Amino acid sequence: KDDFIDCVNLDGWTTDFLAARREGFAEGFNSRMGVGPIETLGKYGDEIGLKEMLHSTAIHFDRGYELNGFAWVTNCWELCLPYDAVGLENWLSNIKKRWPDVKFITQGEFGLIWRNHYKNNNFNYRFEEKGSGIGGSDADMEIRWFMNKDFRLALLKNWKLNTPEKVIDFTWYDLKVKEPEEMTRRWSLMGEINQKQTRPQDKPVTLDELSIGAKSLIKKYYPHLK
Repeated sequence: KDDFIDCVNLDGWTTDFLAARREGFAEGFNSRMGVGPIETLGKYGDEIGLKEMLHSTAIHFDRGYELNGFAWVTNCWELCLPYDAVGLENWLSNIKKRWPDVKFITQGEFGLIWRNHYKNNNFNYRFEEKGSGIGGSDADMEIRWFMNKDFRLALLKNWKLNTPEKVIDFTWYDLKVKEPEEMTRRWSLMGEINQKQTRPQDKPVTLDELSIGAKSLIKKYYPHLK
């Protein structure tokens, strides 16, 4: 506990996991696509943009809630942007209609709830998504995320062809890190394999191809994964 930092860090907005696995604008797609207006309404228009926003929301409020017993979606909507606020209204009204028990609270409120519930940082949650077919959210792909206080793990497969799952991300959280030495925004924690595939070692592999240490740690949390 000597280096425990008592804070909760939330994303500015929830992204589509399949889109987010890409680097920046790789293959002409925006990796930040999800519930944000720039990447959805601005790129695809009100109808398709809203469809993607609700798809990204459903990842958490449907299957995510089923897996974890709770769910949250964040959205920092900058009202100064050149998008009609009716887009925000449409998204929220659809949420209320589809998930009437959802509570609309600030990120600060949610952070305090999380902080109170996970006093020792002992979280362990999962996500599963099949693509929406919009932008970088490939309709034939399925991604599974496993996240806990020690590491994160992402598995990807083509569910239509029923291909074997491959590891696209495995990141330990006890890596030696230091602040960037140059003027940069690069604060990424790069583990054994990273979903953005910016390094030669980031080529997807099977679980069996991970290091012995990685497999041992994964087995500790998820013995059913093989």
